[in-house]
Amino acid sequence: MKNFPIVCVGGSAGGLDAYIRLLKHLRSDMGVAIVIVNHITIMPTQLHEVLPHFTSMPVELITESLLVRPNRVFIIPANRDLHVSEGVFLLKPISKPRGWPDVITVFLKSLTECWDGKLIAVIVSGYDGDGAAALCGLKDAGGITIAQKLSTAIQPDMPETAIASGCIDYVLSPEDIAEKIIEIARVELSSHQ
Repeated sequence: MKNFPIVCVGGSAGGLDAYIRLLKHLRSDMGVAIVIVNHITIMPTQLHEVLPHFTSMPVELITESLLVRPNRVFIIPANRDLHVSEGVFLLKPISKPRGWPDVITVFLKSLTECWDGKLIAVIVSGYDGDGAAALCGLKDAGGITIAQKLSTAIQPDMPETAIASGCIDYVLSPEDIAEKIIEIARVELSSHQ
């Protein structure tokens, strides 16, 4: 079953605040997979230890060939590019080891090419503009793109760059992003029944 929606939530600096606010308002039975792509490469992530306090969904640190499943939160490990193929996650050496990483862009492009279900890209607080380069392609493939409302982001650079791409469907606070994801998931679920 590889046709359920995937929500890629991309962020970096200030992202934790957005992830917590988002997860607190999501339901655990929506039938979507949430993948948090945090583009901090220098240190190991602690998100898989912190975020379970804010959601009833299982939270897993992604390992090689881990099955993508709905009603779960998946966390990218540090210093890896993330891809998806045949319904599993693939981890590859980071393609851009110097300067700002583009792990969000890499994963969104992989989803656009290799996932049959509905795609939802969410860009939240962070420096730089990772993710923006993949938004138009994802939208062209029928995906939905959302940026965090700048006034609600600790570090607005990343959502600002996403909005500047001209390919963002919605600009919302993390709480409203959660509502929008629930709404999209409900429509997807009813169309597959």
